[in-house]
Amino acid sequence: MNDWIAQYLAAQKAALDSISPDAVARVIALLRDAWREGRQVFAFGNGGSAANASHFATDLGKGSSDKLGRRFRVLSLNDNVSWLTALGNDYAYEDVFVGQLQNYAQAGDVVLVMSVSGNSPNVVKAIEWANAHGLRTVALVGARRGRLAEIAHEVIVIADTHYGRVEDCHMGICHLLCYAFMERPELAAPAQ
Repeated sequence: MNDWIAQYLAAQKAALDSISPDAVARVIALLRDAWREGRQVFAFGNGGSAANASHFATDLGKGSSDKLGRRFRVLSLNDNVSWLTALGNDYAYEDVFVGQLQNYAQAGDVVLVMSVSGNSPNVVKAIEWANAHGLRTVALVGARRGRLAEIAHEVIVIADTHYGRVEDCHMGICHLLCYAFMERPELAAPAQ
């Protein structure tokens, strides 16, 4: 068992090492601009990525906002179960996110999606809609990249296909995005 644990941890470290600091910095700047402009930030994903989206919305909406004096406008589209199931039942499961964006989103808002495969039809459809309607789109994906890596404006790829490791890295990126404002609140100072 110890050998398996050591191998798993080594693979996790390699996956973490594949995170591009430059790509993370670009997304931090995108969030900073959204905060300055009073834009909405939407996060979503399936399964473990749904949990990560909810966690990200909590940290950005509470922790980051507490340090800035003005709140981030952030919403996880995974958190309204009755709306998700109504959209899935009355339309199709691939509409559970795009249906909410159609109600809430405006040009200039930010969409952050997490998907290990990069190919889940519901997240792809939502990003396609967001791009067509002037939103700024970010995708966190695994090594298979998928369709999301082709269409999102900003893409961060984790060089692994293991769902647990990739989801752990995505959450690490989400923490970087949030703690940038918690630990460096001067990042949100007015542009000179």
